[in-house]
Amino acid sequence: MSSNVLSALQPQQVWSIFEGICGVPRPSKHEERIRAWILYFAKENNIEAVTDRTGNIILRKSATTGMESRKGVVLQSHMDMVPQKNSDTAHDFMTDAIKPRIENGWVKATGTTSAPTIPSAFLLLWLYWLPMT
Repeated sequence: MSSNVLSALQPQQVWSIFEGICGVPRPSKHEERIRAWILYFAKENNIEAVTDRTGNIILRKSATTGMESRKGVVLQSHMDMVPQKNSDTAHDFMTDAIKPRIENGWVKATGTTSAPTIPSAFLLLWLYWLPMT
């Protein structure tokens, strides 16, 4: 569940997606919920999505009109996060969301040593922002 801590950041659509990803618990070897979230995101945004037998997701988005002859771009990311928390924090990585906060202009995770999964978040943002054909 989103807490809207990042709602004042721009571009707002980017940070809304990022915060949505923070709301999905996903320790290593337990990627089922983030996989479902990504597949739902892809469906809602008309992005082709295929899952292989291992659980990897391949997302494909068509080229922008007029750019079909250009070379494609391949991005790779991971979906999980290493479950490390601060010693004074009660955080269950199986059930608790990452709580982002803004500190001195930086987005940080509260109570954990793991920053939100930036590679996965920005991969989705890139796919979302590419114009549809």
